[in-house]
Amino acid sequence: MAPTVDHPAADDLRRRWARTVLDAHAADAPPAGPYRYADALLARWSEPQRRYHTVDHLIAVLDRVDELAEYAQDITAVRLAAWFHDAVYLPERSTNEERSARLAERALAELGLDQRLIAEVVRLVRLTTSHDPAPGDRDGEVLCDADLAVLAGGAQDYAAYAAAVRQEYGFVPPDAFREGRAAVLRQLLALPRLFRTPLGYERWEQAARHNLRGELELLTV
Repeated sequence: MAPTVDHPAADDLRRRWARTVLDAHAADAPPAGPYRYADALLARWSEPQRRYHTVDHLIAVLDRVDELAEYAQDITAVRLAAWFHDAVYLPERSTNEERSARLAERALAELGLDQRLIAEVVRLVRLTTSHDPAPGDRDGEVLCDADLAVLAGGAQDYAAYAAAVRQEYGFVPPDAFREGRAAVLRQLLALPRLFRTPLGYERWEQAARHNLRGELELLTV
């Protein structure tokens, strides 16, 4: 049994998970125990090695997905993918997205969800490796926009985000971290658009690019 997670929003998150699972079964009989896996997922998001990829990040992504819901083709798949997209997170490894996708595949199959829905969730989780959905990939656009929305925060919020990322990689020497982080920032800035949904682009694109350029400048002076 997964440990009970001590977070102010834990009960609300359990209800949100249950609603999403019930929505996924809308065409079938409701599953037994729609709260199944909620605590296990929340426990993963609460692991001690996390500083940015925490329950608060999960909440932020779920909230942004709700804001962008009108653009999705299958909003239930996107919500499930949000729950799983960083469910496996070890900062020293490069296989987190793939392992998170495999976890989603196993867990959702045990919940009895439709195989086509499971395949879409797995695809979306893997997409967060690049945050570069193909044109017309509406579900991918919503998930990636929601995940990257943190980049458009105000000065203090962005500084807190950058500091939390550095804490997660505290085991990396300063010079190596600056080099690796700068490469990530350049990769993001090289994308033609960071945000693909109309609302995401209008609301977050300019601020996010300003923040990324500012952090990159600090890393490379």
